[in-house]
Amino acid sequence: MDIVNADCAGIDVGSKSHFVAAGQALEDVKEFGVYAEDLVQICQWLQSFGITAVAMESTGNYWQNLYVELERHDFEVTLVNGKFTKHALSLVCALTNRKKAGSSHFF
Repeated sequence: MDIVNADCAGIDVGSKSHFVAAGQALEDVKEFGVYAEDLVQICQWLQSFGITAVAMESTGNYWQNLYVELERHDFEVTLVNGKFTKHALSLVCALTNRKKAGSSHFF
């Protein structure tokens, strides 16, 4: 997949955890919790990569607290409709699935 904006990350928003992709490599994907301190950690982790913009799917209500925290940390946040971004977000999902499958071997 071609990189359109190297300073942009993708987030797979969930009810129990958020998977954040700061790049296209497996090691650039990390799972975070959903509590306030986890959301701050997401922002700090993204800043360590030089990320300035984030795209995330607006799933249920789970995205709202994360959106507020990202805005507080001066990220440009774009909510996307999964119906229209299926192929763009497929990389995050594929990396997320690889990460989940491999986690049982490493933890």
